[in-house]
Amino acid sequence: MKLIGTFLLAAALCIGCGRAKDEHAGHDHCKNGHDGHSHGKAEPGMCGEHGVPEAECGICNPDKIAKLKPGEGLAVRLPSAESAKIVGVETAPPSVGTATESIECHAEFMFNHNKLAQLVAPVSGIIQSVETDLGARVKEGQVVARLWSAAIAETVAKAVLSHQTLERERKLRTDGITPAKDLQEAEAAHRAACQQARTYGFSEADIDAMGSRGDEPVYLEIRALFDGEIIERNAVRGAQVEAGKALFTQVDRSTMWAMLNIPEAQLARVQLGQTVELEVDALPGKTFTGKLTWIAAQVNERTRLALARAEVANPDGLLRDKMFARARILTRQAGHSLLVPVDAVQRVAGSALVFVRRADDLFEARAIRLGARHNGSLEVLDGLKPQEVVAVTRSFALKSQLLLSRLGAGCADD
Repeated sequence: MKLIGTFLLAAALCIGCGRAKDEHAGHDHCKNGHDGHSHGKAEPGMCGEHGVPEAECGICNPDKIAKLKPGEGLAVRLPSAESAKIVGVETAPPSVGTATESIECHAEFMFNHNKLAQLVAPVSGIIQSVETDLGARVKEGQVVARLWSAAIAETVAKAVLSHQTLERERKLRTDGITPAKDLQEAEAAHRAACQQARTYGFSEADIDAMGSRGDEPVYLEIRALFDGEIIERNAVRGAQVEAGKALFTQVDRSTMWAMLNIPEAQLARVQLGQTVELEVDALPGKTFTGKLTWIAAQVNERTRLALARAEVANPDGLLRDKMFARARILTRQAGHSLLVPVDAVQRVAGSALVFVRRADDLFEARAIRLGARHNGSLEVLDGLKPQEVVAVTRSFALKSQLLLSRLGAGCADD
């Protein structure tokens, strides 16, 4: 099929001659010649068919393509000045921009574990109230549930009693009724009771306030640890829970982690701090950017992939846990680079070629050295100058013309 396509493109290039291709096998030699070259008697050292020096004629010397060094080229004469226009070849100089080398891999988003927390019941008890719901936004310190527990009530009662005893001993000591030893023992007992109460989140001020409430029940308030949202709820009013039971899970999704799977062969190019760009199929047209913060010390023995982690900003909350993404790790960025569209480059005999316009009917198949590929463009490291004009579309048609002799057509003098 590719061979058939080559013949068709070659035929299209020869439309400008105004003659059919059946005069000669594989190529049309017009009697009156083409614009810019002659089919008459050739000057010494010139290709009479294509009007260029024989040593530089790419159509007649396709074997030279593989020997071209960056910056060297071979001439490609078209049948007429209109041929390029007929097949839709467009030309333009290379653009100047930032070239980026990258490693592409797959990734999966997950919550930032540094901003993920479980709100648990510190003691066994009964849930008296639930103050928030699944998906709710919460602020740091906001009460999300209240818990009653006999252990809590006992601990607070001891702290209140120890405080009252301490106040009494201080007064008696001031009046000289009790020895200093009794006051010291009261202070130590109060400190111990308050320390136990603090493990449940009660401050000394809370204990002082509870001493004036009489027999009011004491509830332990479960509070949010930071600003975020509730992503899991296991708390139900009236339920009895055990110590350590997770009542809620909260997370701050302002940043997310992207877990990357990097091929073993690419690990030498990966470093902490490199920029990572990610695209998600569920969010077309959006690119998320992060930084590499961790690279695993081992490679999966079965997949030969290494895990890495990038921290990605998520200010709009669009990214969610378990989303899949395509990741691109930017390993090198170079400004003021020459860039050409991918369609401008053709490969022949292992060489990367662009077609530099010399005249309406004459192009030069120029060998170049390529660098990074990014966003539909290729970086040209060597072989092309900024002011030179190249074919940026339909360059395959010019490649077909260059390879005409391989299809049985070549110089008329051969």
